[in-house]
Amino acid sequence: MRDLLGREEAVTVEKALSLLLEQKLQIPSTENAGIENAYGRVLSTDVISPENLPGFNRSTMDGYAVNSTDTFGASDSMPAYLTVTGEVHMGTKPDLSLTRGAVAVIPTGGMLPDGADAVVMYEHTNRVGEDMLEVMKAVAPNENVILADEDVKEGEVILRAGQRLRPQDIGALAGLGILNIDVFKKPVVAIISTGDEVVPPGKPLAAGEVRDINSYNLTGLIIRSGGIPLKKGIISDDFDLLRATVMESMQEAQMVLISGGSSVGTRDYTSRVIDELGHPGILFHGVSIKPGKPLIGGMVNGIPFFGLPGHPAAVSVCFETFIEPLLKKISGEKRKENRVPSGRTVKAFFSRNLSSSTGREDHIRVALELRDNGLWARPILGKSGLIRTLVDADGTVIIPLNKNGIYEGETVEVNLFSECPG
Repeated sequence: MRDLLGREEAVTVEKALSLLLEQKLQIPSTENAGIENAYGRVLSTDVISPENLPGFNRSTMDGYAVNSTDTFGASDSMPAYLTVTGEVHMGTKPDLSLTRGAVAVIPTGGMLPDGADAVVMYEHTNRVGEDMLEVMKAVAPNENVILADEDVKEGEVILRAGQRLRPQDIGALAGLGILNIDVFKKPVVAIISTGDEVVPPGKPLAAGEVRDINSYNLTGLIIRSGGIPLKKGIISDDFDLLRATVMESMQEAQMVLISGGSSVGTRDYTSRVIDELGHPGILFHGVSIKPGKPLIGGMVNGIPFFGLPGHPAAVSVCFETFIEPLLKKISGEKRKENRVPSGRTVKAFFSRNLSSSTGREDHIRVALELRDNGLWARPILGKSGLIRTLVDADGTVIIPLNKNGIYEGETVEVNLFSECPG
């Protein structure tokens, strides 16, 4: 439908995104990469754990390895008396085995010796003589212990295809001894600046000229979103030259951005070029958004095309609203069905009651869930030594040291984990 001036009427933001995302897209091929070079890359296959992690029962506290049965009923008024028979050293398998009534000194991270199933913290013990220990608090089986397969189990899917890798994900891979993974190649995005008035940044300005801002802005936005920018230079208002540059770009890139060619005017060749080069051509010309209303969106044989407004602010708005979601899709990334808002912090409702000890600042890892009534933060609970609690989390909520917990439904501020730039 056209307006009184013969222009196509603007579509809504939702409609424009729908038109773009429903198109069949060209997805880049895959390659094998070392994990040192995989930050911000997108997995092309699931990663299966080749082993248990940590691989042995280990202590989470400095204290004494014990058979928990020997501590049952222990209290300040009636301690259990046990015999210290040895010491566990870091990085080695214990050369001792505990019999009933015996304990061993153990550091945080140390491997539990045979016969032990728990650790008593130093604070709950008192050394009596050289080899006698008073235990003043009972421990349950596996208390203060991470089991051999508690973090990750052998054969478990630890990371899934379509996931963009964060620093903690790379750490999990390293912890499992996985040094190489299959990832999608980064999509190449061609940037074409148009306009007789646009000149390179290093050139002195003549009357009526402006320096090329948009290609540099777009370069940073593309890199941040995991793509590879390909600058094609500044093209004058010449249809044949623009068409040739676009055709060349289609051989090199998975997306084409034309800056400055979306306004209505006699020298607006962008729509004509897109429509002439392939199917389906122009999808929309004009979106109900400010700034950025003149945006052109199209698709040519699986390659997305955008004719961007000339104003830098409009370029940024259009990129974040329309181009970035599409760029992430053609990079192979599979976003959550209910996408988490972007930004360093977000407000959310807490999903359950959670107590905290006063006098300490608790950093609670949370996963964000978009529900009908808003954004909710679900705590990812687990021992602090488990990398999986970081892999599954979107960010953290801080409980201040003078607060004893969070109530279900309470509004909290979530500090989001940054996504690695490409």
